[in-house]
Amino acid sequence: MIGLFIFTSMYKLEKKTIIPVNINEAWSFFSDPLNLDLLTPDDMGFQIISTELSPMYPGQIIQYIVRPFLNIPMKWTTEITQIHAPDFFIDNQITGPYSIWHHQHFFKQIDSNHTEIKDLLHYKLPFGILGEWVHYLFVKNRVQEIFEYREKKLLHLFSS
Repeated sequence: MIGLFIFTSMYKLEKKTIIPVNINEAWSFFSDPLNLDLLTPDDMGFQIISTELSPMYPGQIIQYIVRPFLNIPMKWTTEITQIHAPDFFIDNQITGPYSIWHHQHFFKQIDSNHTEIKDLLHYKLPFGILGEWVHYLFVKNRVQEIFEYREKKLLHLFSS
């Protein structure tokens, strides 16, 4: 029985969006932690509670409150672990709803006025087989919806 709680799946989501700005403008937007609020659906109840929010730097800790399920507030803490401006940055969850959350953000200049934003997310839920069921029933679709919302919001923000 214990084995059912140890071996759980790592999930992967990959999303590419092309926005009509150059790579430096895209980087400027994404490297400001306050803009994360703009890219998060309202029903997530997203709220940054960190007080020091300068542009990103390696080792930066950012704390949030999110309400991902049933409007129950959860504290989420991430660390910006790597930055190579303007090409990529990586954040990892330190505490929060996932047992692993590893989010890579890549920026690629397509032409002088377009940048591809690629998100590569690896995540894992806690609670073994129960987490697998919760993923299948709720989390998988919710994570996809969040990134679809983000894509629509980016296109709206940068096409206006």
